[in-house]
Amino acid sequence: MDHYEADENEYMHQEDDWDRDLLLDPAWEKQQRKTFTAWCNSHLRKAGTQIENIEEDFRDGLKLMLLLEVISGERLAKPERGKMRVHKISNVNKALDFIASKGVKLVFIGAEEIVDGNAKMTLGMIWTIILRFAIQDISVEETSAKEGLLLWCQRKTAPYKNVNIQNFHISWKDGLGFCALIHRHRPELIDYGKLRKDDPMTNLNTAFDVAEKYLDIPKMLDAEDIVGTARPDEKAIMTYVSSFYHAFSGAQKAETAANRICKVLAVNQENEQLMEDYEKLASDLLEWIRRTIPWLENKTPENTMQAMQQKLEDFRDYRRLHKPPKVQEKCQLEINFNTLQTKLRLSNRPAFMPSEGKMVSDISNAWVGLEGAEKGYEEWLLNEIRRLERLDHLAEKFRQKAAIHEAWTEGKEEMLQKSDYETASLSDIKALLKKHEAFESDLAAHQDRVEQIAAIAQELNELDYYDSPSVNTRCQHICDQWDALGVLSQKRSEALQRTEKLLETIDQLYLEFAKRAAPFNNWMEGAMEDLQDTFIVHTIEEILGLSTAHEQFKATLPDADKERQAILGIHNEIAKIVQTYHVNMAGSNPYTTINPQEINTKWDKVRQLVPQRDQALSGEHARQQNNERLRKQFASQANVIGPWMQTKMEEIGRISIEMHGTLEDQLTHLRQYEKSIVNYKSKIDQLEGDHQLIQEALIFDNKHTNYTMEHVRVGWEQLLTTIARTINEIENQILTRDAKGISQEQMNEFRASFNHFDRDHSGTLGAEEFKACLISLGYDIANDAQGEAEFARIMSIVDPNRQGVVTFQAFIDFMSRETADTDTADQVMTSFKVLAGDKNYILADELRRELPPDQAEYCIARMAPYSGPDGVPGALDYMSFSTALYGESDL
Repeated sequence: MDHYEADENEYMHQEDDWDRDLLLDPAWEKQQRKTFTAWCNSHLRKAGTQIENIEEDFRDGLKLMLLLEVISGERLAKPERGKMRVHKISNVNKALDFIASKGVKLVFIGAEEIVDGNAKMTLGMIWTIILRFAIQDISVEETSAKEGLLLWCQRKTAPYKNVNIQNFHISWKDGLGFCALIHRHRPELIDYGKLRKDDPMTNLNTAFDVAEKYLDIPKMLDAEDIVGTARPDEKAIMTYVSSFYHAFSGAQKAETAANRICKVLAVNQENEQLMEDYEKLASDLLEWIRRTIPWLENKTPENTMQAMQQKLEDFRDYRRLHKPPKVQEKCQLEINFNTLQTKLRLSNRPAFMPSEGKMVSDISNAWVGLEGAEKGYEEWLLNEIRRLERLDHLAEKFRQKAAIHEAWTEGKEEMLQKSDYETASLSDIKALLKKHEAFESDLAAHQDRVEQIAAIAQELNELDYYDSPSVNTRCQHICDQWDALGVLSQKRSEALQRTEKLLETIDQLYLEFAKRAAPFNNWMEGAMEDLQDTFIVHTIEEILGLSTAHEQFKATLPDADKERQAILGIHNEIAKIVQTYHVNMAGSNPYTTINPQEINTKWDKVRQLVPQRDQALSGEHARQQNNERLRKQFASQANVIGPWMQTKMEEIGRISIEMHGTLEDQLTHLRQYEKSIVNYKSKIDQLEGDHQLIQEALIFDNKHTNYTMEHVRVGWEQLLTTIARTINEIENQILTRDAKGISQEQMNEFRASFNHFDRDHSGTLGAEEFKACLISLGYDIANDAQGEAEFARIMSIVDPNRQGVVTFQAFIDFMSRETADTDTADQVMTSFKVLAGDKNYILADELRRELPPDQAEYCIARMAPYSGPDGVPGALDYMSFSTALYGESDL
């Protein structure tokens, strides 16, 4: 791709190639044509000419050379005036050589392209001229030309909050950037407050018109092109904005001059301020020294160590707090003086001369006098403190010993006057006695300190200590208090010993009361628990045992009452001692929580519960007698009904096994037997009524019988089920016999064989028993694999549910199937074929003609349509119907 670039020493890097941007967007090319043409004409009009078509009017090189002479102010080589191509190329080369001589390196831009009217190359060449002669010299804070122009725009529009210049394309679309530049330098030309960000056409046209009319900046852009383009051409915007920069360059020079004047004035003002600061600081420092020296020279002595210590503390505050800032001020004063002189010298100003008496040397001399006074004052303070220290030593010793003694005696008088022993227990009294003995020992030990305090007070009086009156008052108070403590200690010791003897007597009585009251209280609590204990009995013997135990308990009550009265007598004796000697008892018996009121309350409760227990036992005795009657009444009937049902079950079993008479005779006999059993139901109902009474009385056992109502119910249900099942078996045997044509003799033979192998009389045969029975009837079942397979087939017939047993009915069905002539599916199929006239299907009319109506409709409803090749409409499949009748297929 064609491009051009400048030397690395050039004014800026052209990172956006003109041809790459131009050719890809026709809108940009249009903007560049208009902008570059206007820019060229703004200079060519100074020479009295202009161009109309940028790529055509520069082809002969004449106006190109004229443009370069106007914008550079230099003369180029004489142009060729011929009209031939060679003359045009020569003129263009002279222009390009001149551009190259200004440090611009042109790549792939040749005279031939310009002469040929190549728009791309011509626009690129004009952009290079604009960069070199209109933008190169723009520099703000040592930035490149493009960055400098952008920074200049940002600074000039910074006060305008609705303007944000970040680039040379979309930041200018709303037109406010152009208006802000004009308003910043010429505010009278634009009423900026009336502009709106949402009206870019008005903003842009306003700026372009004002710039052309008042600033002599030609209209290089069209508002419609900028608004209608998503991203306006950057080179066109930069070219136009650079015209504003150059138009306002005069104002920039004035601003630079003003800055220089401000800088000079600022230096002068700073120096004057430093002079004023020095004068004020020197005056303040000298005034402070003048006030401080008389204070340091005041050496009036004080009478107390405290006053002298305060003077020393004030001097230390002076050294620690007041002087250090002044030292800093003195140092800063010298620094400021030197700094001021240096700045004056560097700025060609005369040296500073302070006021009379405020020279640095004057301040140093005053400072030396201050330090001399300070040293003398410090020595006087230390000597005076050492003098007072010797006298205060004794006073301090007196105060320390007095304070220790007073701290020890604090609260001692109140403690000795306490009446705490009046409400104390015996253990508390003994503890108080030991505590008082320890106090008396401590009191004797403090006797020596009291004597020392009196001796020190006497010595201070002899030395005429200034605060002797307060010392004497304090010493007298200590001595008086000491005598009072001795008297109070003796009185308290006597009172404690007297109280101890009384409490020891009471304690013995308390202990005896506790030893006898505890077991008696436990006896009463156990008695109340037993008397209130709920009992559950099930027999008359159990209630008689409880009544006997209760009578034995009542016999112990007189002795218990005597023990109660003896325990209460101990308590009364304690009360008598307390009343006689006015003992103030604190608390209750330490050995027990039981009191006389509790004993009497529980005793009354026991006496109250005894008749209640009598009544409860009497009522339970009556209830158990009634329960025993109910047990015997139920047992008398259950012991008859139970054996009766067992006997009937055995009789039914014998009837079903024995072969007396025909099956009809056995059936008649069984039905008569069933009737006699059903007539026995009233006795069962009567037993149910007795059982209901037993349940209501909550009787759970009955020693008079082994039969429960549940046993009777189950036996009765088994009896009814057994007789019904036996009757059903006989009925089925009759049906089988009649259907299969079995004779009575055969039936008897089958029953005899079945009963013979039913050794446990269960009414069923096990697998091995059934196998032996078949062999006895002539079946050949070998003990090999084939024989086992055959027996398994037979078992699947007689025991389809695989229960492992064979009933007599299943045995008869099998035997009848083996011995009787029965219908088969093939026989039924042959019969249907006869009705159908030897066809493989049958019609509904043929069935209705040959069979009864209900059976004909039955067959029509269940026969599937015939699907064979010889079938006719309405043909029915009698073959599949026949096999379904015998379970060989689905019906």
